[in-house]
Amino acid sequence: MILPVHTYGDPILREETVVVTKNSPELQRLIDDMIETMHGAAGIGLAAPQVGRTERVFVVDLSLLMDEEDPETLSWPEQPMVLINPEIIAESQDEVEFEEGCLSIPDLREYVARPEAVRVKYLDRNLEPQELEATDMLSRVIQHEYDHLDGVLFIDRISAFRRRLLRRRLKDMADGIVEAEYPLAIDVA
Repeated sequence: MILPVHTYGDPILREETVVVTKNSPELQRLIDDMIETMHGAAGIGLAAPQVGRTERVFVVDLSLLMDEEDPETLSWPEQPMVLINPEIIAESQDEVEFEEGCLSIPDLREYVARPEAVRVKYLDRNLEPQELEATDMLSRVIQHEYDHLDGVLFIDRISAFRRRLLRRRLKDMADGIVEAEYPLAIDVA
């Protein structure tokens, strides 16, 4: 089932999430719904707070970006990925700036600097421990979704000057004046 996406200004996006302690049919349904919602919104990542939930879970699907001639994309794990209780345990010193967007902040893209590579420990959808070294786009998406689990949005990582320039658009979003090609959790004015 496609779930409505919560947008900027919704308090759930700033809440920290809670650790998942057991597998259940409800957890599996949430994961399936998150993947369906991500695909329905043409996203490449989605965290539980974005659909109004507090579980420490996010999903990633970069399959649309895979290129059979690019060794980087061929090294990615099977897609879609489910990361439960993720923990970034190492990150590279080298940072890369890249334009990011977010399903919870429709029609807004900004350049964000992030470490080029991360090592992440997590549980897969069967709650089996996994560890992954991610670089480039996979690293960026993991870091972006990981931030959501701690109540951090990508706009928190841009300069105060850029945030001031975006103040009106963000206020409108917080007031519910936002449009998207996918269901939102607010009434669009």
